[in-house]
Amino acid sequence: MAEQNSKRPMSGEKAVLALLDEKPIRAASFIVTVYGDAVEPRGGIVWIGNLIDVCGAVGISETLVRTAVSRLVRGGQLVGERSGKRSFYTLTPAARVEFSLAARQLFSPGDQDRWRFICLTGESVEDEIRHLERHGYARLTGDTLVGLRPLPPTLNDNALVFDASISEGETFLGKFAADRFTLAPLAESYRAFINRYSKLTTGPITGSDALSLRLLLVHDFRSIVLRDPNLPRAALPGDWPGTQARRLFSERYLDWSVAADRQIGRVFVNESGPLSRETPATTARENQLQTYSA
Repeated sequence: MAEQNSKRPMSGEKAVLALLDEKPIRAASFIVTVYGDAVEPRGGIVWIGNLIDVCGAVGISETLVRTAVSRLVRGGQLVGERSGKRSFYTLTPAARVEFSLAARQLFSPGDQDRWRFICLTGESVEDEIRHLERHGYARLTGDTLVGLRPLPPTLNDNALVFDASISEGETFLGKFAADRFTLAPLAESYRAFINRYSKLTTGPITGSDALSLRLLLVHDFRSIVLRDPNLPRAALPGDWPGTQARRLFSERYLDWSVAADRQIGRVFVNESGPLSRETPATTARENQLQTYSA
């Protein structure tokens, strides 16, 4: 009987609460998710009242939202504009480049076959190495790294970059990757994501609940895939959970998108009026996710 009860569909509100009970979220990080998923593909600018409302739906107070927005402005990711009594915030040009790379990793990473070797020179080499490691690169020697992900826009101007492809010895690629990339914690994160969202059984979801669920889904998956080095299948363990996690992410995203996008079009505004429910960018994202969920 207990097992049957656990499979009964949850209401949207209970599903949101269940996710929040398992994993608290930070205001600034969640606002970044809101911009990446809901705002950037619709022009990149939104009223702060919308940020307050959408964050409030996941338990983040107005005070925390305003503090986080101020921090993002100081950090060079957002810039504010006033129109009458309303404040609007848009991504800076540098942030838009960064968000574009993140969106590619999240929605359409593709199969990577071009390896990059990066040799760092100049000052702050250790800081640059940590930055590249956060973008999925692995350290080979003291100042040299290897990976397949697109180069981050903030890469040191003094970096020497080589592009390479495999000409021989591909059978040893798995050992090469296992020795240099830290895959076990990443695999565990994917398994936790699968467990978290595969057990979430919901009925029809509408309105703000659909948007909250999709944003939480993106928030969780984003924190994992931005660390993923995008290694080719031949370099990954046979039981790699990343493929299953991406399929589950795609299915859940598509399940909640019609209602979530309708909610965005109904309540989100910029200086010119309501944001579009659909844009070429949102359609392209959903078309790409269809290929993973099939």
